Amino acid sequence: MFAAMASTPSELQRTPLYGEHLRLRAKLIAFGGWEMPVYYTSILEEHQAVRQRAGIFDISHMGEVEISGPKAPEWLNSMLTNNLDRLSVGEGQYTLMLNDQGGVIDDLIVYRRSETGYFLVVNAAKIAEDVSWLQDHQVEGVSVSDQSQLFAAVAVQGPNAAKVFQTIGELPTRNHIEKCKLGSAPMLVARTGYTGEDGFEAFFPAETAGEVWRAFLELGQAEGLAACGLGARDTLRLEACYPLNGSDLSAETTPLEAGLGIFVDLKKTGFIGQQTLLRQTEEGLTRRLVAVKLPPKSPPPRPHYSIWVESEVIGELTSGTKSPTLGVGIGLGYVKIPFAKLGQTVEIDVRGRKFPATVEKKPLYKRNVSA
Repeated sequence: MFAAMASTPSELQRTPLYGEHLRLRAKLIAFGGWEMPVYYTSILEEHQAVRQRAGIFDISHMGEVEISGPKAPEWLNSMLTNNLDRLSVGEGQYTLMLNDQGGVIDDLIVYRRSETGYFLVVNAAKIAEDVSWLQDHQVEGVSVSDQSQLFAAVAVQGPNAAKVFQTIGELPTRNHIEKCKLGSAPMLVARTGYTGEDGFEAFFPAETAGEVWRAFLELGQAEGLAACGLGARDTLRLEACYPLNGSDLSAETTPLEAGLGIFVDLKKTGFIGQQTLLRQTEEGLTRRLVAVKLPPKSPPPRPHYSIWVESEVIGELTSGTKSPTLGVGIGLGYVKIPFAKLGQTVEIDVRGRKFPATVEKKPLYKRNVSA
């Protein structure tokens, strides 16, 4: 299910909330170089908690990078695919950082904290690579500061997430970030997430991590808030068709191939990787990331299972699981363009036996906004 690294326990990093995970008797696994909880009770129970009530995740393994300086807006816009000029102070956007060939180094969220200051939230396994890439391209008038060791962070997700946060301050609107305080802990709270539900991500000093985690569990008790691990985070994001870096996104895939063109502004002044994307736009793509769904009683699909049409391999799954919400196998995978259309029937090779599937519209799950 996960792109877990083959690290030994002594090599794994631990978040400031490691002690809390032990206290709650979480099942811990290696993930992206970190020792993280995969579940506390069960993946299914935690998945349903987020879909029906609320769940809290430790996301302290994610990286936080601050970019500032008089040249920061123009320079950072040349490093990322989305258009920072559209951001007002306090607003954020999903974007991607590309290599020279247009492949994805990382997908991330960038918040504008001031006229010339930005707060980047990057993937855990990509912190060092991202910072190195940014520093290698740094220009005079720009500061790049890795703040990851200073922060702990949690995500509170689900239909009751807003009720949990209403007790600690004014709620930010979608994709905005605000300052607030919980007990003695100052925090930045952003209204975003990775589950397909309404939710928030909160960033606070690492030394306050245990205090904040316990406070949230207490505040959310009436709303059914449950501690959740990476297992539920993966099934939730897959139902919402959010790509996972290292699985669905890589240095060999472009944002256009991944279906993320909406987060790429090809009309803005040059950014790294732009020429490859312009060429793909002109010449046409050869493959695309699609969502597939299997019928009931099929085995759950997994990454690297081949995708077939008749006797031809037309692609490969990059993510796959059994959807707790839909009750069937679902997955993401790259297929040749002629087979990427909605409704296309394919077959998934599961350990030598082929099972039917169809290409579906993304997302596979969409929350009821009126709920």
